[in-house]
Amino acid sequence: MPISKAGTAYELSGPEGAPVVALIHGLGMSRGSTYADIVPILAEKFRVLNYDLCGHGETALPTQTPSLTVLSEQLITLMDELGIEQAALVGFSLGGMINRRVAMDHPDRVSALCILNSPHERGQEQQKLVEERARDTSAGGPGATIDATLARWFTEGFRRDHADKVAEIRKVVMANHHENYALHRFVLAAGVVELIRPEPPITHPTLIMTCEKDSGQPPEMSHAIASEIEGSEVIILPELQHLGLIERPDLFAEPVKEFLSRKLQNNPSRP
Repeated sequence: MPISKAGTAYELSGPEGAPVVALIHGLGMSRGSTYADIVPILAEKFRVLNYDLCGHGETALPTQTPSLTVLSEQLITLMDELGIEQAALVGFSLGGMINRRVAMDHPDRVSALCILNSPHERGQEQQKLVEERARDTSAGGPGATIDATLARWFTEGFRRDHADKVAEIRKVVMANHHENYALHRFVLAAGVVELIRPEPPITHPTLIMTCEKDSGQPPEMSHAIASEIEGSEVIILPELQHLGLIERPDLFAEPVKEFLSRKLQNNPSRP
């Protein structure tokens, strides 16, 4: 498995010279556990870069305290090493915060955004509660809340009928380094404040998706993100919860592929 000079584990697939799509996973997950079923669909048309966040999967622990800026610079550093001038950034949950930070800080490096099941403005009181909860439960590591987490992530029917897949995700989450997980969890909780009403505004072609029953990243948040990015498109998938992209990867991969095909058709090929 390729490892960058900075310690980031990554994979490249799809036709060389095609527009690049970078996939950014969420808290406690990994490149494979999140996007394994989506990469082959996107790689039919795009050069796909799939990588592990700092201290996740096979990537080295960060040398700085994680923040949206640290995590966005991780991707830019990887793109620089691989000679990728520009990429469409597909980000899930925390990844959908990271890709917005990259778009704000390095707009010329981003061709389009796909923001999947990602949080946004919560209101002052709720924001305070979310940050306090992230601090209070961090000491126990991911195992402290794993059962409740899986119940929020997957529908009851999927947990019943695909217990093996749910067990795989549990194993990935439980393997996380406790302190690194806690620090990234706080970024997920607190980082949205940086992204509300972005200045300068995000102007890239943007697709925003979430699931109807994602309790932490509900449809109203996706519509709020869209209201702050002119011309953005929104898709709400019925019934599914937070990890709808693992339950029904096709329902995410096909709209993302179609959107990027439309928006990148005139984009020159990249290395």
